[in-house]
Amino acid sequence: MGTMDINPLLIKLSVPMMISMLVQALYNVVDSIFVSHVSENALTAVSLAFSLQNVMIAVGVGTGVGVNALLSKCLGEKNQDLANRTAENGIFLSICSCLVFMVIGFTCMRPYFEAQTQDAAIIEQGVSYLAVCCIFSQGLFISTMMEKLLASTGRTQYSMISQLVGAVVNIVLDPIFIFGYCGEALSGTTGAAVATVIGQFCGAGVGLYLNQYKNHDIQVSMRGFRPELRAIKRIYAVGIPSIAMQCVGSIMTFLMNQILMAFSATAVAVFGVYFKLQSFVFMPIFGLNNGMVPIISYNYGARKPDRVKKTIKAAIFYAECIMLIGFAIFQLLPDKVLAIFAASETMLAIGVPALRIISFHFLLAGIDVILSSVFQALGNGLFSLYISVARQLVVLLPATWLLSKTGEVINVWWAFLIAELASLTLSTLFMIYTNKKVIAPMYGKTA
Repeated sequence: MGTMDINPLLIKLSVPMMISMLVQALYNVVDSIFVSHVSENALTAVSLAFSLQNVMIAVGVGTGVGVNALLSKCLGEKNQDLANRTAENGIFLSICSCLVFMVIGFTCMRPYFEAQTQDAAIIEQGVSYLAVCCIFSQGLFISTMMEKLLASTGRTQYSMISQLVGAVVNIVLDPIFIFGYCGEALSGTTGAAVATVIGQFCGAGVGLYLNQYKNHDIQVSMRGFRPELRAIKRIYAVGIPSIAMQCVGSIMTFLMNQILMAFSATAVAVFGVYFKLQSFVFMPIFGLNNGMVPIISYNYGARKPDRVKKTIKAAIFYAECIMLIGFAIFQLLPDKVLAIFAASETMLAIGVPALRIISFHFLLAGIDVILSSVFQALGNGLFSLYISVARQLVVLLPATWLLSKTGEVINVWWAFLIAELASLTLSTLFMIYTNKKVIAPMYGKTA
């Protein structure tokens, strides 16, 4: 972490995570692909479920990001005891999180869908899908924490393995359950949810094993464990802004669905499909971030500013290369990617121009995504939150609402580019401040 050349180190840590994130993207998309062959209503139900699903992922990943940043910093400072306590408290917080969502799964499913649509078929299929995902969310939270513990110590290849296992299990089981081979009660959207949670539990099991027997940089023992308020505060100092930042995305998705439902349920389905497809572009960059964050955090703790800056520059370069590939695919093959979801002529009419217009914001988003994680790695997670709120709530939603008043759904999609321009401006200003206040002062304290 502190001596290897940055470029090969970043590639070594990031490539396994990028591969696992691509598989994770497939993990997320497979449900929708198979469900779309059941009916467009089923696809719309899964799309409407995404907002709350994303909150679960936000809590799991955000807590993991806090653990990742703090644990890597502790290892850079050679503070083994605090590193171990951070890992133990992170596992405890994951267990608490899944208990909260179990309660939500039992109590809030129907009101959640009724707030978005009055279509009884969509509501029933959505409830049957999301209730299973929430009630059996233990696999999601434990697997996510295990992956972050492995990534924080540089063992991204093991993190990749745990994600691959969960994703492959889900992909194999999806058609078996969705198309009724395990009985009608476990078919359709219910079957999609069952396949998902089984995959998550398998990934959690592998992650637990790998941390226990392959991750020698931390020693975790829950025997006699007592929650430590100081460690939890340190985790959430970074984690809560990350959670809030991703939850902002859920709020945005929820409200965007309200705006689009005024046009048609097909417009909502297109938006849901876009979110699934864009994960293939963004997930590799999130994997790049997972490789970048421990490098930056470690060298921040070790007071090596040159290595911090080189890591940031290399990560931005790779992120923009990925975004250019995504932009090209969305521009040249929108009808082909929509066809994967059994798109009707109506969906193609809305979806093809939508994908082409929205993808223009990819050209700017790579920089924004990387800088948001840089702020988290350097302990300025609130900057990431401010950027996310500005992009998705302050700019995107009002722009979407105003453009929807033209009466043409095609105009709505330009709001994404407008929001990304605002986000890039804010990210640049925060990076200038961070360089001046956090990175530059380290030159006087280099070890």
